[in-house]
Amino acid sequence: MSSPVVRALAIVGALCGLALGVVACGGDDDDSGGTSSGGNAQKVGVLLPDTKSSVRWESFDRPLLQDAFKKAGVPVEIQNAQGDKSTQQQQAEQLITNGAKVLLLVNLDSGSGAAIEANAKSRGVKVIDYDRLTLGGSAAYYVSFDNVGVGKLQGQGLVDCLAKDKVTKPVIAELNGSPTDNNATLFAQGYNSVLNPKYASGEYVKGPNQSVPDWDNQQALTIFEQMLQKQNNNIQGVLAANDGLGNSVISALKARKLKQIPVTGQDATPEGVQNILSGDQCMTVYKAVKKEADAASALAIALSKGAQPPAGLVNGTSDDTKRKVPSVLLTPQAITIDNVKVPFDDGFLKASEVCVGKYASLCTKAGIT
Repeated sequence: MSSPVVRALAIVGALCGLALGVVACGGDDDDSGGTSSGGNAQKVGVLLPDTKSSVRWESFDRPLLQDAFKKAGVPVEIQNAQGDKSTQQQQAEQLITNGAKVLLLVNLDSGSGAAIEANAKSRGVKVIDYDRLTLGGSAAYYVSFDNVGVGKLQGQGLVDCLAKDKVTKPVIAELNGSPTDNNATLFAQGYNSVLNPKYASGEYVKGPNQSVPDWDNQQALTIFEQMLQKQNNNIQGVLAANDGLGNSVISALKARKLKQIPVTGQDATPEGVQNILSGDQCMTVYKAVKKEADAASALAIALSKGAQPPAGLVNGTSDDTKRKVPSVLLTPQAITIDNVKVPFDDGFLKASEVCVGKYASLCTKAGIT
């Protein structure tokens, strides 16, 4: 059940959608000014999931997508459901009503995502699954990273960090992503392909293993506190599925005044990179969001103009349990203290947002300016 605040936001969002000519309302954007330069380009709607699972959606994806569509002269409206499935369905309906012929969808779960896609298909609207594949859906395309590959990087990263620390027979805790996010399932498939042989051989001991609903960092903190309590603090490594969950682990360890242990992450967030600089987190996975946003916007722009995707862009397929979805699958990269400059060199991170306070000298030591 949604909170009164979320319901109020949904109502405001709907009213904004009805207010023709309004460029921005309630934090969402309708870049309809590019219609004249877009020729026959039809409107694109973007459905972002929340601000809880990652800072990327509003800090990176929104401005990157806005910029791409503006440059192409394609009218776009971007909405964020703030974690509420019914709100996302209402936003999709309103976007279609307001003329969107292409939707970029980051689903909140496959059930609600499939319902959005079925409704869109029945009304002649094409959907691109963005970052998260909708199981049992009807998307025309899927754009993401190789998410099993992401998990493999996390698993191998943890193995490398444990080896570097010369830890023997470590007890490993796994803090998985949201059970409703198919990406979390793929990440786990990847890192367990690395860790399970270690458990089977007795080299590692499999400790507590739990998923975190909705990628909620506060719930992750509580869950990991319970893990430590149950294990009498006997945990020597943590496979945390993203930087937010990793930071929750680090916070719990510090609260108990326990020594640093290898902790993984994902997304190369400012906070995650700060934790790598300080030695609290051993690695993260960098997914060049600009490449993902560029690929998704290129597909959406082509569809909005009734054209074929750029040659060579679609490079694979993904199984949504019903069919093989034509896909753009990008390559992720592991980030450790040894190559921590990469997200800065790419322009993904800015020194001004990471190298502050106690991290300034650590950035200098790492060659980040």
